[in-house]
Amino acid sequence: MRVLLLGGTSEIGLAILSALDLPPDAEVILAGRDTARLEVAGKTLQCRVKVVCYDSVEIAGHQAFADSVCAGGVPDLVIAAAGVLIPQPSVEADVSLAASMIETNFTGHVTTLLALGSRMKARGSGTIVVLSSVAAVRPRKFNFVYGAAKAGLDAFARGYADSLHGSGVRVLLVRPGFVAGRMTAGMTSAPLATTPEKVGVAVASALRGSAAGRDAAVWVPARLAGLAAVMRFIPRAVWRNLDR
Repeated sequence: MRVLLLGGTSEIGLAILSALDLPPDAEVILAGRDTARLEVAGKTLQCRVKVVCYDSVEIAGHQAFADSVCAGGVPDLVIAAAGVLIPQPSVEADVSLAASMIETNFTGHVTTLLALGSRMKARGSGTIVVLSSVAAVRPRKFNFVYGAAKAGLDAFARGYADSLHGSGVRVLLVRPGFVAGRMTAGMTSAPLATTPEKVGVAVASALRGSAAGRDAAVWVPARLAGLAAVMRFIPRAVWRNLDR
């Protein structure tokens, strides 16, 4: 089995790999910008690990990156976990930060997954895991740029899943709530908060599901699906006054 983790130091991505309990002969490719951190992350996994350079904002290089990875064998599983969360005041003060967050959380995933997905489709098998967020359901005033990027990624994943239907390639969309971890350190927690480990277990369970029982989307925790449904119908005058 060959697994590619985009955002190779992602806490959630690594938690998914740990929860999958991959066999020792599996090969995991950790892709990211900081090779030293990738090497450290690789030591936590009980299988063969390869480290490769990947920058989600280097759009022009994504086709070549995909071609290089697939030259050693098309991945059986791709986990799209690259992401950044920059505070709203910062992206409003420096619009280049807004662009970087959108490219990292949305645009870079689109270009990379299209390139990898075409190779998986040609082979006729594979799974793509896309990490979205409850923030994609309805962007909020205190992080609307992040929410917009996740909404774009969420829409892309749903459309791509429909496009790949019948090809043998599956797209699993993951929508966690507030995840207590490195990315959210120092932030006030939100209702139904979760952890990278719990997201990892939920995703691993969904990936192991039978063909008949496979979900197209996984909410973590599962109760978040009901809350998200309610969120869509809250009057805008009320929504804009919510702090969380």
